[in-house]
Amino acid sequence: MPLVLHGYWRATAPYRVRIGLNLKGLIYELRSVNLAKGAQHDDAYKALNPQELTPALVTEDGAVLTQSLAILEWLDETYPAPALLPVEPAPRAAVRAMAALVACDIHPLNNLRVQQQLEAMGLDAEARGAWSRRWIEDGFRALEPMVVRHGRGFAYGQAPTLADCCLVPQVYSAGRYGVDLAPFPAIRAVADHAAAHPAFAAAHPDRQPDATPA
Repeated sequence: MPLVLHGYWRATAPYRVRIGLNLKGLIYELRSVNLAKGAQHDDAYKALNPQELTPALVTEDGAVLTQSLAILEWLDETYPAPALLPVEPAPRAAVRAMAALVACDIHPLNNLRVQQQLEAMGLDAEARGAWSRRWIEDGFRALEPMVVRHGRGFAYGQAPTLADCCLVPQVYSAGRYGVDLAPFPAIRAVADHAAAHPAFAAAHPDRQPDATPA
């Protein structure tokens, strides 16, 4: 059976995995989990991912993988070329640090369930937007000098890595929240460069079959 990716068109964690799958040149089936309608809480999806989050990747032998970084590292171990991580330990650690900065320190503070909790606590749309921008900007301020130091077109070097799989979707999310990227020229340059790469272009939310027009 083919790889099956369960996700939602504009959710950044599945977006990361789509980029990784595309970079590896893999054929996969997309199955939409409509987060806006709460489909992640349906019994059928909970059976796949008890955490009720996206993505979930069903492998060719039927195993179910969750958590985007774990899935991306599984992809790199199972389909080694092209590599998403450098060979040497120090560069590998640097790429992992860049990816984790996005996936662990920025994204969890502006995802859907946090937005819903903030709304339940009485924060209006303007306040929720300010909350999200604050954490994205804080993260980008830490990430920008890392990209300046290591980037050579992509976030680390001249080829896409795990760091780009995480960064590019976060830049997309930053745009949704109205973050000004002018203070982050290196990050913006990476996103612009990646946009011309077929693997990133095909993974863009607007090109997904379940995309909803604005």
